[in-house]
Amino acid sequence: MQLAVFDLDGTITRHDTFVRYVFGFLKSRPWRLFGFLIASPTVLLFLLGRVDRGKLKEALIRWTLGGCRRADLDDWTKRFVPPVLERGVFKDAVERIARHKREGDVLVLMSASPDIYVPAIARELGFTEVTCTGIRWNGDRLDGHLTTLNCRGPEKARRLEALRARHPGVSISAYGNAGSDLEHLGLAEHGVLVNGHATARRKAAQAGVACENWT
Repeated sequence: MQLAVFDLDGTITRHDTFVRYVFGFLKSRPWRLFGFLIASPTVLLFLLGRVDRGKLKEALIRWTLGGCRRADLDDWTKRFVPPVLERGVFKDAVERIARHKREGDVLVLMSASPDIYVPAIARELGFTEVTCTGIRWNGDRLDGHLTTLNCRGPEKARRLEALRARHPGVSISAYGNAGSDLEHLGLAEHGVLVNGHATARRKAAQAGVACENWT
């Protein structure tokens, strides 16, 4: 048995899920699109390097989804997930997940996307555990502030080591698609960069991380 840790966006899914989730929800609530204008100062600060991706994500969620009822978001999640998994995933990713499952491995979905919908995707794909970016609720209403660090880059590496501590002596296979994933992929016994761009592949080779092309 080993741990099989998969990134979500660009590794399992062909496209970013966060933006599609937000815009899909707002189609029936177009007045909430003004939230992007309210969040624009944070977008500018991000482009200037003054705030990180976590603050950007927090601002976008707060000003577009903030205040929404849990029931409404749960209902959208139920409608959002099936087409993503039916038409928006790499066949090779699904096959690799199935192989790890047959071998009795512990499947972990680790994503920077928010816990509004990532756990639902994890359940549908048969993952044992999920660790992603946490979002605060105020009772039945979404607050939008992050309750964890954005699960990206160094935070993924920290969470991988936390998983290792909880499963001592178990080797880890980890899959990611971006240059920001190389830190935690390099910590795994078997790290795989999936469909990485040329610069990421060069860095992966230097770090001893395998490269694969998935379709």
